Amino acid sequence: MSSLYLVRHGQAGLRHDYDTLSDLGRTQACLLGEYLAAQKVQFSAVYSGALTRQQETAREALGTFVQAGIRTPEIQIDPRWNEFDLDAVYSAIAPRLREDDAEFRVEHEKLRQLLAQDNSPAHRTWTLSDTLVVRAWVTGRYEVPGESWQAFRERVSSAAEALNGFPSGESVAVFSSATPIAVWVGMALGLEGRHVMRLAGVTYNAALTTMRVRAGDLALYSFNGTPHLPEPYLRTFR
Repeated sequence: MSSLYLVRHGQAGLRHDYDTLSDLGRTQACLLGEYLAAQKVQFSAVYSGALTRQQETAREALGTFVQAGIRTPEIQIDPRWNEFDLDAVYSAIAPRLREDDAEFRVEHEKLRQLLAQDNSPAHRTWTLSDTLVVRAWVTGRYEVPGESWQAFRERVSSAAEALNGFPSGESVAVFSSATPIAVWVGMALGLEGRHVMRLAGVTYNAALTTMRVRAGDLALYSFNGTPHLPEPYLRTFR
């Protein structure tokens, strides 16, 4: 039985420049690395999604291992761990939802006005507009030209192929995002899509989720841990 460490990326930029870590996000990643190094965790393999914020989190965290004199393997990039494309989902669904749903029409207009301000808290808040769009995507309310919810879940779950061959006692790290990690928790617990998205919505930046993997079976040991983020300002969602 191998140990799997799933890490959400650190805090990223504002909505118009989301795929890069903020200064706080880099701090969160370094603190995670220092915590794992202090626990003397040694990884047999390290994977990251292909997104910049995921790879930056991996590099920042593993850099502390090097400083502590702990050998780490090269980061292997696996795009199956990528987050779904929220911008693409918005582009496909928001125009139709504005026509069909009066509540969304009001909330979406509020969001558009708020995002015109660089210092708006909407850049770091999951809004009702976001919830309504993603809910429509998860439930399949509309056909979308890009990745469907079902295709996303299948893509993320297929990453298990790379993890099944590790011997018992070895540890593997994966640097990913909130929804792919929630999908894997959902796989372990047999959760439906709406529950998976609720888990994604409460996952902290740079949070740690641990599992055990044996012959394709998953056992959840911990979810959304932040022992490395002791101060409230360090625990962020966006």
